[in-house]
Amino acid sequence: MSRFTAPHTARRLSAITVLALAASVALAAPASAHVEVEAKDARALAENVALNFTAETESDKARIAKLEVILPEGIAPADVTYKEGPTGWKLEATDRGYIVGGPQVAVGKDAAYAVTVRQLPDAKSLAFKTLQTYSDGRVDRWIELEEPAEGEHGSPAPMLELKPAAPGAKPASPSPAAEPSTTEPAGPAASEPTDKQSATPAEAATADKEDDGSSPVLIAALVVVVLALIGGGLWWFRRRGDANTA
Repeated sequence: MSRFTAPHTARRLSAITVLALAASVALAAPASAHVEVEAKDARALAENVALNFTAETESDKARIAKLEVILPEGIAPADVTYKEGPTGWKLEATDRGYIVGGPQVAVGKDAAYAVTVRQLPDAKSLAFKTLQTYSDGRVDRWIELEEPAEGEHGSPAPMLELKPAAPGAKPASPSPAAEPSTTEPAGPAASEPTDKQSATPAEAATADKEDDGSSPVLIAALVVVVLALIGGGLWWFRRRGDANTA
């Protein structure tokens, strides 16, 4: 009877050993939480698309406080509007994307929210790099674009795969906030007359003469010279008359 008991016991010990090793590996491995993005029938150049994000928590002590998203090329911050999310959360545009946040979610709970994008760009996939901030100041950076190596956890950015654009789909015009500025450069307005436009014909003629070089200073100098010549001539004639009288 002992001949059958030994192999059976050995098999049982082997099974227990395998389970123990698997459990130890699972406990030693880092958490596999990450941020995901999904959209219904996501296509290139699709308009008014709802993107659903889920930020899983990696902390059993701190709460998720906010999420900052760096938008991919082709989507401007002004093209994104907030749809729904945790109670009290709001969206604030940044120069490179947006931030969603508000009252901190409960410890151990994921943060899920949705935004609407005016139009998706003409691309095959989109990466929404995300910075996940916790109440204790911890920041998880989900920004890696390459797949992590086998056995590594990594911090992949949320990726959205796009189907080809629908027939006839075209890029929409830029959003109002993205349009070039129409502010006129400094200087007289087009409707305001310049000095010559507002001057009378006589004043304009005088101005033209001044532009030719006949400045008031030159005229005054010529008058002074003429008066000096006249005065010198009178003095010469008077002195000559006095000489003849003597």
